[in-house]
Amino acid sequence: MAEHIITVSNRAGIHARPSALIVQAVKDFKCNVYLEKGNNRINGKSIMGVLTLGAAYKSEVKIIAEGEDAEQAIEALVQLFDSKFEEI
Repeated sequence: MAEHIITVSNRAGIHARPSALIVQAVKDFKCNVYLEKGNNRINGKSIMGVLTLGAAYKSEVKIIAEGEDAEQAIEALVQLFDSKFEEI
């Protein structure tokens, strides 16, 4: 299992477009991917789950991955978050 805490740095937070990008980034990994904010843990491969996370600007989100390619999945999500979901 691998974990990483990251801060949402795009001003709009995780809305529909970033949610779709998150799901797309992890869909082909074999590991299970979860996003956690507060006491709410969701499946990172579920767009509805990611949308309901409610991660606004400057929210801390814990990325959790369990399985054989967990480190690579976390790395892909960290890069996506760091790029601010390619938003200006």
